[in-house]
Amino acid sequence: MIRGVAFASCYIYSPAGANVICKCSRLMRALLKAGDAQFMQRYAARVRQQVEQATQLAGYFLPQDVLVPVPGSTPKAGGIWVAAELAQALVQAGLGSKSWPGLRRISAVRKSATAVQGARPTVALHYQSFRIEQPPFCADSVVLIDDVVTRGRTLLAAAARAREAFPDAQIRTFALLRTMGFLTDIPRLLEPCRGEIRWRAGDARRIP
Repeated sequence: MIRGVAFASCYIYSPAGANVICKCSRLMRALLKAGDAQFMQRYAARVRQQVEQATQLAGYFLPQDVLVPVPGSTPKAGGIWVAAELAQALVQAGLGSKSWPGLRRISAVRKSATAVQGARPTVALHYQSFRIEQPPFCADSVVLIDDVVTRGRTLLAAAARAREAFPDAQIRTFALLRTMGFLTDIPRLLEPCRGEIRWRAGDARRIP
C-alpha cells in the first residue's frame, strides 16, 4: 500500500447539518449522484475557474494530466458512472488532456454512506475489488477523479492500483465534494482545499 497521495476538493458536503447551506449541500450531492449532465458541465466550469484563480486549487491540474475516474461500489453493467461523467466534463472544461476509464471494480463493496460504523469497506478490501487495465499510452501525471470523498479509503486504494499501471507517474486525487460529517453548521458550499490522504495506523486519514 502506498503511504499517501495528494488530495484536492472544491465543495463541502454536510450529511447531518441543519442550516440552509447544509441542506443545499445535500441537494448538490443528490444532483451529482444522479449524473445530471447540466450539473456536471456547470460545476466542471467552476472547478476550472478555481484552478485559474488564486485559490487552493490554483495549479493543481496540469495540461498533460490523464484523468482516471474511480468506479462506484459495484461493477457497472450500463447505467451512470458518475465519476466518469465528471472526469469527461472536467476535460471538456479544459482540465487535463483526456479521461481514461481503465480502473474497474470487479467485485462489489458496501457503500460507505449506508454502512454502519465498523462495517465500512477497508482500504485493503477496496484495493482487492479494483483492477486496472494496461494503458495504451504513457503518462507522467495522473489525477484520480471521484464524486464524493469521506475518509479517503477508496481513493487511497485506487491510487495504489493506479501506481501499478503508471509506475513513473505523479499520481494525485480530486473529489468534487468532501464530507464534513462532524459539522452541523457550514457557512458556505464553495471551499477549495488541498491536502493529503495518508496511510496511518492501518487505515486512511484525510487531511484536511
